[in-house]
Amino acid sequence: MNHKPPTWIYNEINTAGVNYSDVAEAQRYDEMHQRFRDYEKATATIVNQLGLGPDSTVIDMGAGTGAFAVSAAKCCKRVYAVDVSEAMLEVCRTKLKKAGLENVFCRRGGFLSYEHRDELVDAMVSVAVLHHLPDHWKQVGLRRAAQMIKTGGRLFLFDIVFPSDNQDLAQVLEDWLGSVRQNAGLKLAKEAEIHLREEYSTYDWIMEGLLERAGFRIDEAKYESGLQATYLCTSQ
Repeated sequence: MNHKPPTWIYNEINTAGVNYSDVAEAQRYDEMHQRFRDYEKATATIVNQLGLGPDSTVIDMGAGTGAFAVSAAKCCKRVYAVDVSEAMLEVCRTKLKKAGLENVFCRRGGFLSYEHRDELVDAMVSVAVLHHLPDHWKQVGLRRAAQMIKTGGRLFLFDIVFPSDNQDLAQVLEDWLGSVRQNAGLKLAKEAEIHLREEYSTYDWIMEGLLERAGFRIDEAKYESGLQATYLCTSQ
C-alpha cells in the first residue's frame, strides 16, 4: 500500500532552477547539450571507471533524456532510468524505442522519492542532479541511495561543487559563467546563472562529508576547473 508522504518532506518534483516539465522543452534541452557533450564517450568512461559489464545492474539517478541510460543499456544487463521529470523520461523512452532497447526501466522519482523494489544494484550513476537538493536533503538522498546499492557496489557522482580553498569565490563563479557562455552559448549561460542563484551547489568539504556519512567510502575525488567535481565511491 502506498502512503502519502508527510507534508514536511522536501518536494523534489517541484524542480529547483530550470523547469523541464514540457516534452518539447526537454527535447530542446537534449539537442542543446548534444552540441557540446558526447554521450557515448562519457558513458564509456563511466562504465569503465565503475567496472560495469554484461551482468551489471545500475540506477541512473536523474536520468534526464537518457544521456547515460541509453548508452549504458548496450553493455549492461539492466538500467533503471530515474527522473523527477516525466517529460524528460518521455524523451528517453522515445530514444530507447528507436534503438530497440528493452532493458531500461524508466521510473519517475528522485533521491528522495524513488522506491527501488527490485534487487540491490551493482552501481548508481548521478550526473549534475544532487545540487537540486539543499544540503540537509542531500544527506537524506545519499543515505537512501546507499540502501539501493549492494555492499561493495559503486557510486559515480558528478556535480558542480564550490572550492573551499579559494578566497575569492565571486571571481571563481564569474569565470565559470564566462566559460559556460563561451563554450556552450548564451542560453546555457543563463541557466548557469539560475543554478547559482536558485539551486544548491555546495562546498567540496561538505560534499565529501555527506558522502562519507551516508555510508560511502570515497575512492577518488577529482576537482577540475569549471567547478566540476567527480566522486568515485564504494558502498560500505
